[in-house]
Amino acid sequence: MTATTTATAVRVPYAALLSFTTEVFRVRGVPPARAAVAAEALCYGDLAGLGSHGLCNLSRLYLPLLDERRADPDAEPRTVRDLGACAVVDSRRALGLWAAAEAMESAVERAARHGIGLVSVRGATHFGCAGHHAAIAAAHGMIGLVASNCGGQRIARPPGGAVAVLGTNPLSVAAPAVDGHPYVLDMSTTVVPTGRVRAAARAGSPVPPGWLTDDDGEPVTDPGAFDRGEAHLGWLGGTPATGVYKGFGLGLAVELLAAALPGAGLGPTAAALGGDRGRDDDIGFLVLAISPETLRPGENFTDLAAELFGTVLTCPPLDERRPVRYPGWTEAERAAANRRDGVPLPDSLHRELVGLGL
Repeated sequence: MTATTTATAVRVPYAALLSFTTEVFRVRGVPPARAAVAAEALCYGDLAGLGSHGLCNLSRLYLPLLDERRADPDAEPRTVRDLGACAVVDSRRALGLWAAAEAMESAVERAARHGIGLVSVRGATHFGCAGHHAAIAAAHGMIGLVASNCGGQRIARPPGGAVAVLGTNPLSVAAPAVDGHPYVLDMSTTVVPTGRVRAAARAGSPVPPGWLTDDDGEPVTDPGAFDRGEAHLGWLGGTPATGVYKGFGLGLAVELLAAALPGAGLGPTAAALGGDRGRDDDIGFLVLAISPETLRPGENFTDLAAELFGTVLTCPPLDERRPVRYPGWTEAERAAANRRDGVPLPDSLHRELVGLGL
């Protein structure tokens, strides 16, 4: 394998990363085709410049899930109820990296027939970047939505609350946009996901005020304080004066749609009130695909989407060095460059992967 070393990173060909990651999952018992789907989902994080959700989690998260059998490598998800346009699925502890992609493909197929396709999933495990799975619908010319809770894991406190009751509860929406640059909104409902806090801790860098607070609500800038239990993630919006209930409300909405709907593990339970932080088992997620072409055959959704997002791109910027972009544009640019030049990995992560056989 050819790798290029720079001052800050090692660039590895994307195909080599995919092949390596596929083999790691295959050796752990994941069937080959599904191992390849899982590898693409995991490598997407590094490809698109979202390293906090990429290969840094291979040894930290996914291999322990498989080794401890909290994720079943050869699980076969079971359809609990199928109504054509929508279905409820028990993932049966399948590796979420491939199970979420398969769920979205199913939603896309349903949307092609009915205009809308909804798959509600319980018994799931962590699935990486929500945006990767939502973008599957965009690649089919559809609008995709993905929402996931964190199973029984509790990370964030309600505004004014003394114990954690919810996870980061990510939400993603994707759609066709401009010239191979789909719109991909991929966000936690907390101010940042835990992966970004841990990435800062690995780099030895402080985090901005507002990401973390202590028990008294005071800002904490030491990212290591989070895993030491000395700091807590904030919600989007920051404070009551700046709209924290919007982020918290979105987190609750995700819990409702992603977990209560399919009957997955909930964060807010009696155990939470006793201070139990729980684990990210029995995750629930919802995937939704909407087919404008099926709902409005022969009409101009694609043109309207291109006009919508194209207009955003041409908005005059305050600073010419920083042109206006929509969510997903920068990630698509990075992915194209990294496919061409190799995917940049921090030297420490590269050494870790080499130890696994890269």
